[in-house]
Amino acid sequence: MDAMAQRYSVLPSELLVKGDTFDITVMDVALSYQNYKEKGKDPEALQEMYGQEQLEEIMKRTRGE
Repeated sequence: MDAMAQRYSVLPSELLVKGDTFDITVMDVALSYQNYKEKGKDPEALQEMYGQEQLEEIMKRTRGE
């Protein structure tokens, strides 16, 4: 929450009142992409990230399939 408040220049109390799960999702995607770009220079580091098959499996479980 602190990182999100800093990133968007709001007080944590304002974030609690106005924020929602969509904001958390956007923050997670932005930080994951930033991490991906930084690790892209090191092929071994990219192995630690999710693969396409893992992401599809997570999506299926989330949808209840």
